Amino acid sequence: MAVLPVLVYPDPRLRRVSAPVTTFDAGLRRLVADLEDTRLASPGAVGIAAPQVGELKRIVIVDVSGRAGIAHHGHLVLVNPEILAREGEARGREGCLSVPDYVGKVARAARIRLRARDVHGGSREFDAEGYEARALQHELDHLDGLLFLDRIISPRRDLHRREPEPGPVGKNSK
Repeated sequence: MAVLPVLVYPDPRLRRVSAPVTTFDAGLRRLVADLEDTRLASPGAVGIAAPQVGELKRIVIVDVSGRAGIAHHGHLVLVNPEILAREGEARGREGCLSVPDYVGKVARAARIRLRARDVHGGSREFDAEGYEARALQHELDHLDGLLFLDRIISPRRDLHRREPEPGPVGKNSK
């Protein structure tokens, strides 16, 4: 498979609404595999949406299972996902592969009920809460041309430049 280039804000393609997937074939499975390779090549990424690589299709991948102590449904590949219900509110910090230099505090539903298809066209419904619900809502926003920047609670107070990753100090550092 392949690691695809990720679109970065302010690329106008990130603002477009994605079309529903109508064909569940090998091409869809190939795109999903490329999306997963791209997500895995991005340290710390728990999700990715097809529009982030320029594919305006309603496909997201979310996997928060690597975070300790978080309720989750494992590795989720969701095609044509839709939120059926929202409950409560939770505020938390978010970042994004398509907005690599910033993080911000965003209010999201604390719990959601979601319906989606898998790569073979099968349907499922499930409930998500906490961090998994936040990650799902973040990725689904991409399908509608929205970024976490659009949902910042207070842009003056809650948008911050991302801290650089720690790296070696000198050429002989380990």
